[in-house]
Amino acid sequence: MTFALPFPAIDPIAIEIGPLAIRWYALAYLTGLLGGWWYLRFLARRTPGGPTDDQADDFLVWATLGVVVGGRLGYVLFYKPEYYLANPLDIVKVWQGGMAFHGGVLGVIFAIWLFSRLRGLSFLRMGDLVCAVVPIGLFFGRIANFINGELWGRPAPDVPWAVVFPHGGDVPRHPSQLYEAILEGLVLVVLLHLLWRVAAIRERRGFIAGAFLAGYGLSRFTVEFFREPDAFLGTLAAGLTMGQLLSLPMILAGAALMIASGRFRQAEPPQAGGHTA
Repeated sequence: MTFALPFPAIDPIAIEIGPLAIRWYALAYLTGLLGGWWYLRFLARRTPGGPTDDQADDFLVWATLGVVVGGRLGYVLFYKPEYYLANPLDIVKVWQGGMAFHGGVLGVIFAIWLFSRLRGLSFLRMGDLVCAVVPIGLFFGRIANFINGELWGRPAPDVPWAVVFPHGGDVPRHPSQLYEAILEGLVLVVLLHLLWRVAAIRERRGFIAGAFLAGYGLSRFTVEFFREPDAFLGTLAAGLTMGQLLSLPMILAGAALMIASGRFRQAEPPQAGGHTA
């Protein structure tokens, strides 16, 4: 028996005023950045050694550049190096699509390192705080992928919540974008917040950043089994997708960072009343 849910009729353009068209995807990026900025300030105020409000405000610009530049270069290098080597001018045409989250991670890591160095902050402490807020942007980004009807899942004719996507043929498919929104977004942000609330973990600079890297890597590796591989790549070594191959070093690096974080312990001053935040 074949199950299928109709794709919701949501216009990719959220707001259109004359020639000006604002897409849900752009709003998702904006909401994720602003939500992450607010949450970063919230965490930093309660974390010794964290950035000030002004520094958190400044880092919003750095994070945006890290995401866009890193995400674009990651797509160019990881997914279509031969095409862009032959067409280098197309690299700057970000409006045509093509962003890689793993590249965005590298871009943000570089932004954190440079920002921390210039502002006299702890790189690992800043990394912990930034990584704790990243899942907010991931959640909204994956919801936008679903609204755009892109990056759909593999055929799932016997799954009752399968969806027939407008550009995915007449085959019911896994709504893998929503799987990613749940695992990479909601589950991960709650897990990292719970870890941050434990003072002994906050003292281990780098632990939360490591938990994010490992948690995202595991989530992405799992969801890739339900997500349709990129048509121009298909499956690669051992039947894995590019997303899975790129997630493996994230998992290993995250685990190593959590283990090593005990060497970077920073004791926190006791709080009034002896409570643990």
